Amino acid sequence: MKNSTFRKKPFFLSLFRHALFNKRYFLVPALLLSCSLSLAQQRMIVTGVVVSADDNSHIPGVTVQIMGTSKGTTTNDNGKYFLEASPGDSLIFRYIGYVEKRVKVGTHPAINIAMQSISSQLKDVVVVAFGTKKKSDMVGSVTTIKPSDLKVPSSNLTTALAGRAAGVIAFQRSGEPGLDNAQFFIRGVTTFGYKKDPLILIDGVELTTTDLARLQVDDISSFSILKDASATALYGSRAANGVIMVTTKQGAVGKAKLAFRVENSVSAPTKNIELADPVTYMKLANEAVLTRDPLGALPYSQEKIDNTATGLNPTAYPANDWRKQLFKDYTTNQRLNLSVSGGGGVARYFVSGAYNRDNGLMKVDKRNNFNNNIRLSSYSLRSNVNVNLTNTTEMVVRLSGSFDDYTGPVDGGASMYQKVMKSNPVLFPAYYPADEEHKFTKHIMFGNYDEGQYINPYAEMVKGYKDYSRSLMLAQIELKQNLKSITPGLAASGMINTNRTSYFDVSRFYNPFWYQMDAYDKLSDKYFITNTNPNEGTEYLGYNEGEKTISTSLYLESRLNYDRSFNKSTVSGMMVFMLQNRLNANAGDLQQSLPFRNIGLSGRATYDYDKRYYTEINFGYNGSERFDKNNRFGFFPSFGLAWTVSNEKFFEPIKAIFSNVRLRGTYGIIGNDAIGSPQDRFFYLSNVNMNDGSRSAGFGRDPGNVYRLNGISLSRYANPNITWETSKQKNIALELGLFNKLNIVAEYFSQYRDRILMTRSIPEAAGFAVPIKANVGIATAAGVDISMDYKQFFKDNFWVSLMGNFTYATSKYKNYEEPKYDESYRYHTGYSLNQVFGYIAEKLFVDDAEAANSPKQNFGRYGGGDIKYLDVNRDGQITEADKVAIGNPTVPEIVYGFGFSMGYKNLDLSAFFQGLDNESFWIDPEATSPFASENQLLKAYADDHWSEERQNVYALWPRLSPDVNRNNAQTSTWFMRDGAFLRLKQVELGYTLPARWQKKLRTSTFRIYVNATNLLNFSKFKLWDVEMGGNGLGYPVQRVFNLGLNLNFN
Repeated sequence: MKNSTFRKKPFFLSLFRHALFNKRYFLVPALLLSCSLSLAQQRMIVTGVVVSADDNSHIPGVTVQIMGTSKGTTTNDNGKYFLEASPGDSLIFRYIGYVEKRVKVGTHPAINIAMQSISSQLKDVVVVAFGTKKKSDMVGSVTTIKPSDLKVPSSNLTTALAGRAAGVIAFQRSGEPGLDNAQFFIRGVTTFGYKKDPLILIDGVELTTTDLARLQVDDISSFSILKDASATALYGSRAANGVIMVTTKQGAVGKAKLAFRVENSVSAPTKNIELADPVTYMKLANEAVLTRDPLGALPYSQEKIDNTATGLNPTAYPANDWRKQLFKDYTTNQRLNLSVSGGGGVARYFVSGAYNRDNGLMKVDKRNNFNNNIRLSSYSLRSNVNVNLTNTTEMVVRLSGSFDDYTGPVDGGASMYQKVMKSNPVLFPAYYPADEEHKFTKHIMFGNYDEGQYINPYAEMVKGYKDYSRSLMLAQIELKQNLKSITPGLAASGMINTNRTSYFDVSRFYNPFWYQMDAYDKLSDKYFITNTNPNEGTEYLGYNEGEKTISTSLYLESRLNYDRSFNKSTVSGMMVFMLQNRLNANAGDLQQSLPFRNIGLSGRATYDYDKRYYTEINFGYNGSERFDKNNRFGFFPSFGLAWTVSNEKFFEPIKAIFSNVRLRGTYGIIGNDAIGSPQDRFFYLSNVNMNDGSRSAGFGRDPGNVYRLNGISLSRYANPNITWETSKQKNIALELGLFNKLNIVAEYFSQYRDRILMTRSIPEAAGFAVPIKANVGIATAAGVDISMDYKQFFKDNFWVSLMGNFTYATSKYKNYEEPKYDESYRYHTGYSLNQVFGYIAEKLFVDDAEAANSPKQNFGRYGGGDIKYLDVNRDGQITEADKVAIGNPTVPEIVYGFGFSMGYKNLDLSAFFQGLDNESFWIDPEATSPFASENQLLKAYADDHWSEERQNVYALWPRLSPDVNRNNAQTSTWFMRDGAFLRLKQVELGYTLPARWQKKLRTSTFRIYVNATNLLNFSKFKLWDVEMGGNGLGYPVQRVFNLGLNLNFN
């Protein structure tokens, strides 16, 4: 029974029984179970989200790959990925612009990754003199500008500097292509010597402002501004006014990357000067005569005024709007940039090319077969190649070239705007149309009188053109040798650089044929014109050879570096030797034909302990050809200390709030040998002309046979005591970081500049033939600069960034060589280096009686409606002794900028404001004086001037006059204006294509954007763009609207 019952049990029970009592049967299911469990452990779906460590935003398109295999995937638009992997596998996360990250797979399938961008890793590294430093290790004062902040719709890089960096004073006086360089100073103007602007270094080589202007933003790797003695000491005598240091991009290991950017923009003047209409011009021209001489002959009859007002016959009764006849309302410009970079373990490369086309606003006469409008075509090429010759030796070869080809009016664009102001609108038309008598005339019949007695601005603009070509070619080789085999941290490098600059221009123009109207028959409406200069006019283009210059430069540099850490201490040292040789091939005299040479030895030593305490010592030992052998070399030391308070243990409880607190202080002496004009090269030598024709003498009695012998003249006395101008600089700084989001840097600086070269004030009775120069000038400067930045990231890929900076820089004369005055207020001492001196204008005289009973003004005729000046010294007359300091300095003492950037997913928006204050400028009353030499009449003057009917003693313009009234043309407060303004400098809206679409297009970046510059301006001054200052009659600053596309391919 039992046996039969047992045999009837199900099969799986039988199997279980045998497995239980038989090891062989037990092993089979155990192995199967173990194998299935192992496979389950090895194969699982790993998933996670990849975000940016900078802002926690999702990163789409990240490559996720199992190391050693070809298996991989990419993250989606939300940064999420899915990948089958096994425990123990290593995952590699790669994305362009981010640091590669590797993670080992564990037993948990969820792996979230935060990747750090290369830019954020590098943003804490600052390019300094002959090297780089972390921001946290800085002792000297260095400010950086992100290259992306310099991307404005302009082919001139310098126009982007204003308001972008604390400590930089920058402003733009002209918008003319090729002549629109901004003026900029580091911490203001601190000397009244020859050289006031900073040293400009591009890849370690001294270049000019124009070379910086032509540098392509897409080529820039770093842009640093060195502001104090500690930061600039290694450059010695060249760096007393600060340093702007730019490095260009280099290639990185990886496959070739192609970057392409194209822009097309429309530009127009930010503000046009408003002129009075022709009828108002004539009426007020008559008033100008009558108000000065009631019996004077009127220049314009009522009949001419009435017929001009009807506008029925503009040939017989011209009413020229010269501005509209000469200039277009807007123009277009184009910019194109292309670069390729990449490389392998041995060599890396960065190659770029750019083309910019800037057009002017001048109109072109179709009857001419040439272009007289401004057309500036700029080309640039760059090649940077890094080659690892050995494991310890690297060679860097940099080649670059920039080329400008210019066409424009013979006298330039600014001159055309100025000639509009100097041209009568009703004397004659721009040109006469060809009548029956002149229908076969081949030339343009320009209007004028006599043989060109007056200015016809249209003829001046279209009569020809000027071409110029400018080029800069640079070749540089640098060798870097790691000497760790001698001792860790030791390295050496050497560099040789040569560059050649050339320029030439040529003008081609014809002499205009002038025509004047001799008679006009009103009944038949016919006019009769004649050519007044048939023998002088030409129908062909003449040729005028212009300037030709060629200069070359050779620069040699060798460096020895040491940088090593020992436990908590880090020490570094550097020695630099440099030699510069420049040659001008167009020397005008013997002195200029000799090579310009400088030599120097510089050094730096630094020490920091535990990233808390820092010290730095620098020196420059420089030689200059300008000085006598006893003064030829100068030693210029500096030192600095820094304390990172937030790294102290006692600070840890509040470090979550105060993420960074740091104090810095430096002091140093910097020299300057650029203390005179290029003609004043060798102060220790007399400059004697042994063959001066102006000092010749004649010999002989026969007038037809006189022998002349040239004489001797002296233009400079030898002075072996002339030496370096020196600058003693102090800098104290506080760095403050809050919540790891808000960063503030505040710095106080001061400077004592002495030994400034001046011309001595020596009475003529002393008998010197030429002025004497000596190092007697002293100036002081002081101020503060503050910078702030803040960035906050929110959910859903939304972020906001804020920035701002403020600079206040003032300077004063401490000692200024000038005559002895009886009045203390006449001395420059105590006033700004850019201070204007003039008369205080109280008001306009009410009438002739008041003028007769006021202190005498010795500037010619004056009366009611003319400017009344203050008799400062109360001697009963207005003389030079009544001049005082008027207005603010002509270089702004306050400059600031602030802006924001924000983004949401693929959209980004940014805006930037720039402003300046504590600046004045003077309107030249001779240049704007209506009717004088046929000058135009500003509408503002027509609307607000003193007249018998409206005796407004505070009118904008005094009593009218047919010529320049010398009393009213004096430098005075009447024409001083406040130059302060706030400008909406730039606005940009961009859209980046989503990653999934970029993947289909095989691009890594696809961004389209629109931006605009100089959109709005807030200022008290309304006549022209206030940033132009006293240059308002020139080529106007431009407002630009731009459309751009940026593509990157990997």
